[in-house]
Amino acid sequence: MNETMNLLLNRRTYRDFDENYHLPEEDLQQILTAARQAPSWMNGQFYSIFVIQDKATRKQLVDWNPGNPHMLKSSVFLIFVGDLHRTQLISEAYDRENFTGDSIEPVLVATTDASLALGNAVTAADSLGLGSVVVGSIRKHSKEIGELLALPEGMFPLFGLSIGKPIVEMKVKLRLPEKAVVYYEKFTPYDFSLIQEYDEIMEKFAEARETKKWSIKFTDYFASEPTMIIDQLLKMKKLFNS
Repeated sequence: MNETMNLLLNRRTYRDFDENYHLPEEDLQQILTAARQAPSWMNGQFYSIFVIQDKATRKQLVDWNPGNPHMLKSSVFLIFVGDLHRTQLISEAYDRENFTGDSIEPVLVATTDASLALGNAVTAADSLGLGSVVVGSIRKHSKEIGELLALPEGMFPLFGLSIGKPIVEMKVKLRLPEKAVVYYEKFTPYDFSLIQEYDEIMEKFAEARETKKWSIKFTDYFASEPTMIIDQLLKMKKLFNS
C-alpha cells in the first residue's frame, strides 16, 4: 500500500489538540495550497477559505457553537465559504447580467468545489502529522458568521476545519457496508439488515459523544422541522430567489 492510500484509509477525526502547539507558517501554507489545488467545476474555484487565528474571533465561534471547543483550542481554524461573489465581480467588469439567484445550480457547484478543497486540506494536514475535524454545524449561525467575517453578497459559510497537534489517539471509524454505498452500473436494492449491521458496528465502536444508534440519530434529524437557516441566508445574499 502506498503512502497516500495509507493516509486515506486510516483517516480519523481528532477533537483534542495541544493548545500550546504553534502550527508553522510553512505547514499552514502547504495545507492552503493543497486545498486550492483541488478539482473544481470548469476550474471555476467557486469557494474561498478564511484563516481564523485570532483567539477572540474563535472564542466567539465557540460561544455560538459550544459543542465544538476545539475551534478555539486547535492551532488554526479554517472556514470554507461558497463564493459566487467573485463571478459577480467578473460579470460587472464585463457589464453582463448575472443570474446566479435564478437556480440552485450555482449554489451546488460552489458547495461541491468547497467540499473538494476541504478534502484536500484534511489529507494535507494528515500528511504533516497533524489532526483535524470538520465542523458543519457552523451553518446554524450562518448569518452571524457572515457578519463576523464581513462576507459580501454572493458568499455563504459552509463548514469549518480545526487543525492542530492531536493529544488523544483516535480509532479509525468504520463506514457503512460497501453494498449500501457502492453500485456497479445501476442501483440494486439492499436489505435493511445492512443498516442494522452498521448500527451494531457503531455501538461496538462506542464513541462517547454518540447517545443514539446511528440509524435513530438520522431518523430523528430528518423527522425534525427544518430550520432553513441556510435557505434564509442564501436569499439574503441574493443567491436563491425561490
